[in-house]
Amino acid sequence: MNYLIKNATVVNENKIFQSDLLIKDGRIEKIAPSISLKHIIKEIDATGLHVLPGAIDDQVHFREPGLTHKATIYTESRAAVAGGVTSFMEMPNTQPPAFTQQLLEDKYNTAKHTSLANYSFFMGTSNDNYDEVMRCNEKRKNICGVKIFMGSSTGNLLVDSPIALDKIFGNSELLIATHCEDEKIIKENYARLKAEKGTLQPLDHPIIRNEEACFESSFRAIQFAKKYGSRLHILHISTEKELQLFTNLIPLKEKKITAEVCVHHLHFTSDDYERLGNQIKCNPAIKSSNNKAALWPALLDDRLDVIATDHAPHTLEEKGFYRNDEGLLAPSPLERAGVRSYYEKAHAGLPLVQHSSMLMLHYYKEGKIKLEKIVEKMSHAVATCFQIEDRGFIREGYFADLVLVDLNKPFTISKENILYKCGWSPLEGFTFPSLVTHTFINGNLIYENGVFDESNKGMRLRFIR
Repeated sequence: MNYLIKNATVVNENKIFQSDLLIKDGRIEKIAPSISLKHIIKEIDATGLHVLPGAIDDQVHFREPGLTHKATIYTESRAAVAGGVTSFMEMPNTQPPAFTQQLLEDKYNTAKHTSLANYSFFMGTSNDNYDEVMRCNEKRKNICGVKIFMGSSTGNLLVDSPIALDKIFGNSELLIATHCEDEKIIKENYARLKAEKGTLQPLDHPIIRNEEACFESSFRAIQFAKKYGSRLHILHISTEKELQLFTNLIPLKEKKITAEVCVHHLHFTSDDYERLGNQIKCNPAIKSSNNKAALWPALLDDRLDVIATDHAPHTLEEKGFYRNDEGLLAPSPLERAGVRSYYEKAHAGLPLVQHSSMLMLHYYKEGKIKLEKIVEKMSHAVATCFQIEDRGFIREGYFADLVLVDLNKPFTISKENILYKCGWSPLEGFTFPSLVTHTFINGNLIYENGVFDESNKGMRLRFIR
């Protein structure tokens, strides 16, 4: 079906303007102050609504294959669409990990049949799958990038061999995305705290996975990248100290080294462990407030290039929580009674993809960030950074990946409206001032005021390389 969106307030490429938009054959056919058509077409009156390019999340964990008790590509893409995310790039730490070309293509095939959003998948790296990783070079237009865990997180994908790292950085023609935490520092911090305290708590997480662990690993990745001129993208920057490693003196299109910040590091601080405990345990850790305070200006002045989620769902049991008789999240009884701590067994990661755009709109309402900047960091810059073909902007000829939002329609997160398969959110009870009302993907109206049309699926992202 083709659509005419009337009377929209469009936010695009650092401008806000009134316009109509004609969607035809999956793409944006025309952008003009007034469009009139004689033939029959589905018309949407967007009076009072803002139209944004769909968000592109460059880091999610949708858990399929092997971990589908937590999430699937279908369930999490559905949650993404309801939150205004129209494209995602998913990480390789599934079971089995995406260490071969066949395993990688298996994920693409699953998404082809089940994903409501557009999709791409990172190739996983280990200390001994170099040849499989290099086969991505010939597929560089069809794969978003290569992922290296330079610090262990989940899934045992740690690459700690200097020889393997040197070879990958030296020969990969794709963007290399890195999880940067220094394993040696983490282990030393853990051993020291364990010896001192015996029982560890969530508040210890940012001490174990501290600022120094992040900085040293990010610094090391940058040295490899500079040695070979590699295209490096460092994920989820969480510390003030790391910011000195990045620049805003080079246009994004020309940057060889870019950085991502995630919504939870912009929202939470270590003060929140007392209230939320293992709900906000993640890697890299949410840290002290000075780090959050430093991330915001770095985002606004373009030292940090994109905003993502690192969406990483786990079951409540895996986080050491349950729902009490009132339906609220509560620590498991033994932890609440002080009999034991679940910190060390609690899985690291937060489910966020359904709520990332609305969280950033909250900060717009707070005066922290402009609408134009949100669109830049969640859509334009991601498309530029990864060289995504015909997406991320509201332009004639581009795919119609569009989101309509009502900036004045509050929305409170509750267990009834959470769409993640894991069924919980660390933001439960939070009221957003704005709501996603419509989501178009490839010109198809997939989501409208809480109702899904699942007859169309997303497309594989293509890259201009």
